[in-house]
Amino acid sequence: MTLRLRLPLPPWALVLLAAAFLLPGLTGHAPWKAGDAIGIGIVHHMATSGDWLVPRVAGEPWLADGPLYHWVALACAQAFGWVSGFHGAVRLASGLFVALAFFLTWRATHAAAEPEVRPDAVAAVLVLLGSVGLIVHAHEAIPDLAALAGIAGLFLALAHAGTRPLAGGIGSGAALGACLLSVGVLPTAALAATVLTACAATPALRNRRGLLCLAATGAVLALVALAWLWPLGRRAPELLATWWLEATTLHGSPLANARYFLTTITWFAWPAWPLALWALWSARKRFAEPRRLLPALATLFLFAAISATGPAQDVSVMPLLVPLALLAAPAVTQLRRGAANALDWFGVMTFGFFAGLVWLGYVAMMTGVPPRIARNFAKTAPGFLPTFEWSAFLLALTITLLWGFLVLAAAPSPTRGITRWAAGVTLLWGSFATLWLPWADHQKSYQGVALQLRASLPPGKACIARRGLGTPQRAALAYHGGIVTVPWNPARPGHCSLLLVQGNPKHELDHPGTRWRKLADLGRPGDKS
Repeated sequence: MTLRLRLPLPPWALVLLAAAFLLPGLTGHAPWKAGDAIGIGIVHHMATSGDWLVPRVAGEPWLADGPLYHWVALACAQAFGWVSGFHGAVRLASGLFVALAFFLTWRATHAAAEPEVRPDAVAAVLVLLGSVGLIVHAHEAIPDLAALAGIAGLFLALAHAGTRPLAGGIGSGAALGACLLSVGVLPTAALAATVLTACAATPALRNRRGLLCLAATGAVLALVALAWLWPLGRRAPELLATWWLEATTLHGSPLANARYFLTTITWFAWPAWPLALWALWSARKRFAEPRRLLPALATLFLFAAISATGPAQDVSVMPLLVPLALLAAPAVTQLRRGAANALDWFGVMTFGFFAGLVWLGYVAMMTGVPPRIARNFAKTAPGFLPTFEWSAFLLALTITLLWGFLVLAAAPSPTRGITRWAAGVTLLWGSFATLWLPWADHQKSYQGVALQLRASLPPGKACIARRGLGTPQRAALAYHGGIVTVPWNPARPGHCSLLLVQGNPKHELDHPGTRWRKLADLGRPGDKS
């Protein structure tokens, strides 16, 4: 007799898998470059200044993102900062929003699917969890995660709008408001177009009930938006105008953005997009049904919105993951046996292989064997001294053993392929975030740079100008070292006695002039620029 795990996963096992994916990597490391450093810097400024109304990076307004994520992250930092440190507590908001996205996706699929296909709800969550682009971004302090939960909530509200139009409208308005205060105007407008389509495509809403749903949606959306925009406009009308300009400015060519996003989707939304295409093809004669039509149109509307606005960065694709997961869920149980087995074994072999490399690298860091691998780790992170931690080792070992049990004990089922794929994603991230996290943090953190730079400055509070310094670096230096800079003014080169330049240490093309004296030349371990 062998122990068999029946599929689809029961709710308790799905919760356990989601927790094993979300919890590792949320705490235990400093802010890293890009969105993580910016988000933590904004929340830190809110906490130290007491100003929750205007998001600021190193004291300067940052209105490219809405404040919803930062408000929730500030509450997490104030509640749990004493346990996991400030930046670790901030990222707990990321885990909260992603967990909420999983739950709302599960509920939305349950509400929209017929009784005989309710296993689609488990499949939708597994497809979302298994999306490659979510592996790292789900553990960063970025506002897009709040939009992910908001979009899942929107589909849940639309699923109930036909029978309860008022409740559906209230839920839709709240979800659209969450997206507006997270990712801006045009993506929210794309989702609002989805709500209009839902009222036109659902027979139960092509009447006064539909008008009631739309009225409730508009009223709640306005209330949520005005809860921030009204006090912002009263305090600083120029900042409200700046927010609107940021929200409506087009970054880059729409055609070039569309090409970039099409390329990015091929890996970012894998395996959701091929499953979604197969689901649409296999149900092409029933495409007009709301449970297929609405996610498909939302995907197209959102893709058009992010292509029009830009910028060309992979995190902008994240809003597409929920509608693609909803589209892909029915395909999981309808795949032909060859395709299902290919997805299954490709996931098992790929993630098993890379997780094996993670364990091999960990052994090399701890023991120096194999020596060549150990030298490569030491070369890429100069000065890093690995230390053995029982908690990290046991957690990684537990995740690995649970993955092995799931691979060996999962009973034959149409959902086995996507289940083992999602478990493989959890294995790869969990092993990396426990075994390699100190090594990665040593070379990615700006904490050492900020402290060395702080020690190199003359005593007193002198004006520090900046040239070429990126926004993530500004946020990290302010967070770790209290170093706040002002923009460099070429017309007044001496308006600040100190100048901070981000450039290449191999040449002095960025040197401000002969009258300046270099006080420090610093960088992260292993950085070449």
